[in-house]
Amino acid sequence: MPHITEDDRKRVELLEVVSKKGLKVLDLDDLKQLLTLVETKDYTHNKKAQKSKVKLIAKINAAIYDIEERKKFN
Repeated sequence: MPHITEDDRKRVELLEVVSKKGLKVLDLDDLKQLLTLVETKDYTHNKKAQKSKVKLIAKINAAIYDIEERKKFN
């Protein structure tokens, strides 16, 4: 049985929040942490999961950009 790390637990926890409520409920720190955790996870063995990872990374980057742009104007 593979060893489950704290990073794995946190990634799954954040992904569950995103799947239930969307990216908008996460704050900037959580988004950046999720981005790092998703980017470092290797899905090359599963083509469909790898494709989903790339799409999710794009959405997270867009959400981070939106938050940072809003901060500039406040």
